[in-house]
Amino acid sequence: MTHSAARPLAGVRILAVEQYGAGPFASLYLSDMGAEVIKIEDPGQGSQPGGDSSRQSGPHFLGPGDSHFFQTFNLGKKSVALDIRAPEGRAIFDRLVAGADAVLNNLRGDQPAKLGLTYAALAPLNPRIVCAHLSGYGSTGPRAAWPAYDYLMQAEAGFLHLTGEPGTAPSRMGLSLVDYLSGITLAFATVAALFGALRSGTGRDVEVTLYDVAMHQLTYPATWYLNTGDVVQRRPRSGHPSVVPCEVFPTRDGHVFIMCVLPKFWETLCLILGQSHLVTDPRFARPLDRFQNRDDLIGIIDAVLTQRSTAEWMAALAGRVPVAPILTLPEALENPYLAQTGGIQTLTHPADANFRVMTNPIRIDGSRIAAQVAPGLGADTASILSKVGLSQAALADLATRGIIAGPMGDLP
Repeated sequence: MTHSAARPLAGVRILAVEQYGAGPFASLYLSDMGAEVIKIEDPGQGSQPGGDSSRQSGPHFLGPGDSHFFQTFNLGKKSVALDIRAPEGRAIFDRLVAGADAVLNNLRGDQPAKLGLTYAALAPLNPRIVCAHLSGYGSTGPRAAWPAYDYLMQAEAGFLHLTGEPGTAPSRMGLSLVDYLSGITLAFATVAALFGALRSGTGRDVEVTLYDVAMHQLTYPATWYLNTGDVVQRRPRSGHPSVVPCEVFPTRDGHVFIMCVLPKFWETLCLILGQSHLVTDPRFARPLDRFQNRDDLIGIIDAVLTQRSTAEWMAALAGRVPVAPILTLPEALENPYLAQTGGIQTLTHPADANFRVMTNPIRIDGSRIAAQVAPGLGADTASILSKVGLSQAALADLATRGIIAGPMGDLP
């Protein structure tokens, strides 16, 4: 496993004013790449819990103010519980900005300007600061103040129209992929802007919206429609809009997905299935022929594949034809191949000595990235703020007044 000192963003400091999923997913990637990501979290007031709202996201918790959901998106980060709306809190935040490389947020589009998180507001403190913004619809326009969520983007961007079997009700993807793709897009934009600031000495604003990312993911179906009016429709068995065979097939005890995108894979499939004659059959000789005679071809393949189990077909096809078994969530996570590739790590959490998490997919110099558990609310408040000149007495006073929160006993 690659540890933080050897990662490409080691030495970069990022302040993250973030909540829940998309923004934290962006800064998670930056943290995994070695950046010091400091979550700026609300201290909470009275009976109101503070911190990232996902600390309260169930149904699985690791004690007060911590959850499996929160851990998923915040591994390896630090936490400073600081009320940046209070004048004293804002003054402290400004000190942090002076020594940071980027400020990242995923607030509603109209909020960064109101809270002074834009480059125009922060450049006087640090001209090379990068201000990265992720919102539903952006900082300008009629939707700037609209709340937004992944599922809404899937609906409006046509994803539900494209997902599911023909003739069934619209269906969303099983995961919040717009959130995650938006997070990765923001992480890339932030790194690009950091690179520019390193060369020029001048930072900037970079902005990503869920809506823009969702629409951009329409890719070639969008190009087809915009230029020819062709409307991609759902295909039976989650099939490809133009390639056959490229869909789900039943086996004797389950299903597999086969993708014969190239002629060589089609020919190899026919050979393994004992149907070599199909290669020269005029109904299936060319890709267009196979598409136009899909029903006949699928019937032939079904009759063969249902004679053997998924495991038997995987043994026969894997590595020769693009194929994958259709797995349940438990089967996917217990897949021996996932374990062989280091896809899961076991961490020591104060509430669970064997807390398992997914490993970042990026390899650095051939090694997967070692993770650390996410911080408790305000776990790093005292240590980080003491480094920007706040005395123990000042910190104690601020904590008493609710401007900051967290354990104060770790001061030098």
